[in-house]
Amino acid sequence: MRQVKDMLENHKIWIIFLFLLVLTGCSTEDTTPKSQDASKATNGGELVISSVREPDTLDVQKTTWVDNANVHLFDYLIGRDMDGSIIPGLVKDYTIADDGKSWTFHLRENVKFHSGEELTAESVKASMERFIKQSPVNFLAGPITGVEASDKSTLIVNFSEPYAPFIAGLTSIYLSPLDPAALKSEGDKFGNKPSGTGPLLFEKWIRGDSITFVKNEQYNWGPSDAENKGGTNVDKVVFRFIKDENTRMLEFNQGNIQIMLDVPPSSVKTLENTSGVQLHKLLDNGLTYLAINNDKPLFQDPKVRKAINLAIDRNQIVQYAMEGYAKPMYGPLSPTIPGYSEKVEKMAEQMYTRNVEQAKQLLHDAGWSNVNGNGVLVKEGKQLSIELLLTEEPVMQRIAQILQNQLKEVGIDLRITVQDDSTIRTNESKKMHDLILWQYGWSDPDILYILFGKDIPTRLFSTPELEELLIKGRQTMDEKARMAVYERVQELLVTESPWVPLFARERITAYRDIEGFKVNPYKKIVIQDIKLKKQQ
Repeated sequence: MRQVKDMLENHKIWIIFLFLLVLTGCSTEDTTPKSQDASKATNGGELVISSVREPDTLDVQKTTWVDNANVHLFDYLIGRDMDGSIIPGLVKDYTIADDGKSWTFHLRENVKFHSGEELTAESVKASMERFIKQSPVNFLAGPITGVEASDKSTLIVNFSEPYAPFIAGLTSIYLSPLDPAALKSEGDKFGNKPSGTGPLLFEKWIRGDSITFVKNEQYNWGPSDAENKGGTNVDKVVFRFIKDENTRMLEFNQGNIQIMLDVPPSSVKTLENTSGVQLHKLLDNGLTYLAINNDKPLFQDPKVRKAINLAIDRNQIVQYAMEGYAKPMYGPLSPTIPGYSEKVEKMAEQMYTRNVEQAKQLLHDAGWSNVNGNGVLVKEGKQLSIELLLTEEPVMQRIAQILQNQLKEVGIDLRITVQDDSTIRTNESKKMHDLILWQYGWSDPDILYILFGKDIPTRLFSTPELEELLIKGRQTMDEKARMAVYERVQELLVTESPWVPLFARERITAYRDIEGFKVNPYKKIVIQDIKLKKQQ
């Protein structure tokens, strides 16, 4: 057995395949003063946070997307600190068998669910088995053959083959333990009344408006990245869901909101010059991209896919839609994800920097011609018209309009369709879409398996070599060898052009009238440390 030392004493241990985390590519700016006067802050009160995206459910085992609005009910089995190093969560230490097929976890003692039930290996086992059975992202757990609770605080997870990315799943909220009492009482309706071990308890959800959480008074097992190991300093945390940018800004400026997530790029400069407002900037560990439905005959022609890639000016999108608060990307991985290859990114940029004439030639070679003279290409009597699905987020709509104009220049008619998140996901799962303006976020290069893997129902594209390499990346426990596999994967994806990477977004959060604000790049806001400033 390879022993992983007690993380409570060695909280700076790097997990082997996170060694190459490219933190130099991560742009973080926080105007928080280095020292804060605690006398200016107070315990209690109500913290209000605005968010654009409302969760589809608070049952993290029934969703494909988690963020600040649904993570604080739960605790991570294993955590990461601000630099990406592994830190204790509900698991205090673990061992991995030499063959990589068996992981043994030792749980913290005296941790309780919101119902008052004690966290045990049995409850973690039950949650993990539920995740495997029903989660739409259950592939994150890998090829598990069985989960055992060998005693009250020891959990053993066995695999049919080595599975290196398991640590990424354990450091996500998807595999967080759910309250067995709530699962028993609520059943399939657990998402309407969720319960975990986290610092916040669910109070109410007004659909289309807000979710309210209250302080978990019994909480005292906070992670090492939080100064406050107990429950939140505030009594309540309210997430308000406001899509309209002007309304969000108005509410924030009037002091009705203390934290504004995903600040509209057009508002950043105004907020930078607003007294009492502070900004936090962080490059995403993911990309915004165009998902192409390669099951459709139109996109099975690589000339068409490459023409779309060449028709797009990423710099223009970043400059005008994102106001410069993003990094144009041509390759598959964000610089903040382990395995990112600067060599592949340069190769991709050289291949797909905008070239209108080359894009037109590729489409001509694919049989499309401007027969009707209206600027839209035609083949066998059918116009080259493509539908783009996107969410209601205003910045996405601005991006779509730029894409529409860019593609028009090469003879493609892009039809923009705005839909809610759940409808887009349904269309994606049924392969009913042409293109989706989409985004991913993950902390491991296994995201490429999640997007392109053989067993993924919504996979974007596949070839035998790509399938083989993605599986090999999951099975390779040696860090250096594993990253070499992912470099080859990235080269294949660039060559085949089955999608269109656009940019890595700079996530900007504005806050005011609070102290103790900080963001863990891997676990969102550290909610426990925030205090409201005293009103003068």
